[in-house]
Amino acid sequence: MRRRNWLAIQVELIAGHGQPLWPRPGRLFAVARSHTFAEFGVAVDQALARWDVPQPAEFILADGVRIGRDKDTEDSTLAKIGELNQGDRFAYVFDPEARWEHLCTVVERPFDPRKTRLRGTPELPTPYWGWGSLPDQHGMRWPKDDGSKAGPRQPAQPYDDLPPLLPGWGSA
Repeated sequence: MRRRNWLAIQVELIAGHGQPLWPRPGRLFAVARSHTFAEFGVAVDQALARWDVPQPAEFILADGVRIGRDKDTEDSTLAKIGELNQGDRFAYVFDPEARWEHLCTVVERPFDPRKTRLRGTPELPTPYWGWGSLPDQHGMRWPKDDGSKAGPRQPAQPYDDLPPLLPGWGSA
């Protein structure tokens, strides 16, 4: 695909579970105009470490158009990224109950994905840069966290509980 068919879209995670995030973690994506909003949503979810993907997720454009999988929205599997322009902003809401809210901004158009860390032209929307700590989508802090107990105690020495596979791991 030619350069004019690509956008760079910045996605910032604004809030989740009713809590604003600061500083806001984010990712930059290479996205072709021919990609669908559904494809872009999958890329965002994967890049932000979402492992439990509920339905529906929804995009809200600046003009109020809603794109998703509900009967009251345009179908995200058909709606293309298409005519977004540099500076355009829109929202993405993952898991409406938990309200994972994202601000998406077209930061570059046209955009050449071959000049990124990707070193090629991806088939699907693809992250190529990122920053920030990502919260677990369910707020879990360790494997069996149910939110009702304090976390496991940290060892006196931070690497003592590890097998001696790398230098400094394991008890001395």
